Amino acid sequence: MPERKQRGAFIVIEGLDRSGKSTQVSLLEKRCKDAGLPVRLVKFPDRTTPIGKLIDSYLRSDSEMDDHAIHLLFSANRWELAPSIIESLNAGTTVICDRYAFSGIAFSAAKNKPTMSYEWCRAPDIYLPAPDITLFLDVSPEKARERGGYGAERYENAEMQERVEHVFERIGVEIGDGSRWFAVDADREKEAVAEELWERVQPYVKGTEKPLQRLWEDLDERVRNSHLYI
Repeated sequence: MPERKQRGAFIVIEGLDRSGKSTQVSLLEKRCKDAGLPVRLVKFPDRTTPIGKLIDSYLRSDSEMDDHAIHLLFSANRWELAPSIIESLNAGTTVICDRYAFSGIAFSAAKNKPTMSYEWCRAPDIYLPAPDITLFLDVSPEKARERGGYGAERYENAEMQERVEHVFERIGVEIGDGSRWFAVDADREKEAVAEELWERVQPYVKGTEKPLQRLWEDLDERVRNSHLYI
């Protein structure tokens, strides 16, 4: 039988605002580079693409948009980068992703609109490349407040963040099978968090022979199609 080709690992870092996510992503990327591992950093939303520029304007409150439309644009932003992510993985490069589909679902479903159920918010991202491991940085409201005020962009307020966290918890239960989703205590010093993240990704950073999976690819076809329309 032909030998199975090694590919890069797909690692996603998720978290609420003030969880230290951006800092930890940078530290993990540097550690991979220092170890001589080929690595690529992807941040969502990618505000450099035509779709990303629309999202950027919305997040800065420079423009208004229907909640359904902006949700679909966030998903489209992930889909337009999906081919290059797959190409990097197949080339043996580890991809570290700062936010992914899970953030898109969490922030939209947290708006509590009747026409934006969890299932509706999930539907556009079905069959995107699935991470090999997702690390969710879990920060308490007390620690988030201690780290300073929220920024000026939409969604950066304590009430919204609390609702978003509840949706993340649901995603963790749905995705987590003991190996693909890990909640990490982000209340600790950044060095301690960084060490746990590095320990968690050790089985993956040197590559894997496992075929790349797709998000929610095992959902029944009727379930996948029943929530696509408002």
